[in-house]
Amino acid sequence: MAVKGGPADNRTRSIVSICIVIGLCCFFYILGAWQKSGFGKGDSIALEITKRTDCTILPNLSFDTHHSKQGSSGDLVSPVKKFKPCPDRFTDYTPCQDQNRAMKFPRENMNYRERHCPPQKEKLHCLVPPPKGYVAPFPWPKSRDYVPFANCPYKSLTVEKAIQNWVQYEGNVFRFPGGGTQFPQGADKYIDQLASVIPIANGTVRTALDTGCGVASWGAYLLKRNVLAMSFAPRDSHEAQVQFALERGVPAVIGVLGTIKLPYPSRAFDMAHCSRCLIPWGMNDGLYMMEVDRVLRPGGYWVLSGPPINWKANYKGWQRTKEDLEAEQNKIEEMAELLCWEKVSEKGETAIWRKRVNTESCPSRLEESTVQMCESTNADDVWYKKMKACVTPLPDVQNPSEVAGGAIKPFPSRLNAVPPKISNGLIPGVSSEAYQKDNKMWKKHVKAYSNVNKYLLTGRYRNIMDMNAGFGGFAAAIESPKSWVMNVVPTIAKIATLGAVYERGLIGIYHDWCEAFSTYPRTYDLIHASGLFTLYSNK
Repeated sequence: MAVKGGPADNRTRSIVSICIVIGLCCFFYILGAWQKSGFGKGDSIALEITKRTDCTILPNLSFDTHHSKQGSSGDLVSPVKKFKPCPDRFTDYTPCQDQNRAMKFPRENMNYRERHCPPQKEKLHCLVPPPKGYVAPFPWPKSRDYVPFANCPYKSLTVEKAIQNWVQYEGNVFRFPGGGTQFPQGADKYIDQLASVIPIANGTVRTALDTGCGVASWGAYLLKRNVLAMSFAPRDSHEAQVQFALERGVPAVIGVLGTIKLPYPSRAFDMAHCSRCLIPWGMNDGLYMMEVDRVLRPGGYWVLSGPPINWKANYKGWQRTKEDLEAEQNKIEEMAELLCWEKVSEKGETAIWRKRVNTESCPSRLEESTVQMCESTNADDVWYKKMKACVTPLPDVQNPSEVAGGAIKPFPSRLNAVPPKISNGLIPGVSSEAYQKDNKMWKKHVKAYSNVNKYLLTGRYRNIMDMNAGFGGFAAAIESPKSWVMNVVPTIAKIATLGAVYERGLIGIYHDWCEAFSTYPRTYDLIHASGLFTLYSNK
């Protein structure tokens, strides 16, 4: 039975709401998805939403030209530049992860799957068209389980992963049963198993990182447990993994563990996860485990599910030799010990380690000869920085029981509490008072926004992006199970605030807006920008 839904009850992904902040004023520009045939379904949806959203112009705003050259009145108005549609082959164009360009780069350590943006002369200046028959995605939570086929018309995973219950094609929709390579019986049962060891239920674990996420079913089913997972996977032969995730309304970006650091701050995630993600954890002197250690919060958990765990019982099914699998697991165990991760569980094909809360509780770390420590003074300077086989040092503590960098409250208490990075003075020039003032300001802004657009807080907009997030005040003010926010901190921002965003129990990413974002077209319902154009005014 095909699942159907009309424009009235759907999320509005076929339109984009862009909110530009000027003081307390907010404008919602409702842009219909371009249709090759003229006025199509995307346009009718946009028109309907425009009517329902009551987008009125506030009377006290002037749109007169304030910066114009001297001359006749005819010289004051410049012609509006209009962009033509791109050819149909660019429907799912991802500029910095273009498949043709990727093949020109080395395959070693997945370099070719990393970001490789086009040079200026190759950048497109046209509007990316939607696929034929594109419709607005289903509302959450229906979207978790169903995606319109027309929005992501790729069937390869339904065949390749058929027995693993990743995704099934039914009529005019894809259905996601919640399965995965390591949890064909469903993500819920798998998460129950993890929750018997990891404190997921009480808010201690709020932010998670899913490496090699597939269609992000693990992250999708964590949401109902109030855990936000940042899922990533490369754009590779498994076509549209991340696209499926975002169409489902689940946080995800295109990414890979390759040669450069992950675009996240140090000590960001309460839990990191790999479910048969095919990352060679034991290779390159433990480079990838060191990078997970960098982004994992003190006291956080790392879950490894699949090869080589429990290799003695599974080597035949995995079609690998005992010697190969044993050597791989030994390397992982040795690196975990060097990182001072405590192995807290191994059951079936799933192993769980816990990172120590500080260096004082790690005897082997005190022996400098056993592990190379990173020398960088700024562990959050990660944009296009090469990974190195070294361990990121933790902040000093006064006693063995103190959490390095400061203890964090369970969620939701941590959402509006002063983040330890701020209270401990780790963000230069930012006081607790300034943070609290910012919080109050964004609550007022969001109240003003909702007066303009009454659908803002209703769940109509599921996937939301803040292009210049600051301390995450906008995301905190609209926080709800009905939506999630990708908090982007531009790499040219004067202060790096993303660490504080994570300490609030929110998620986000570093990015330079002079380049394309690591996502597919049509993946966000609402885009919020405050002070962004000022930040990039000379770029």
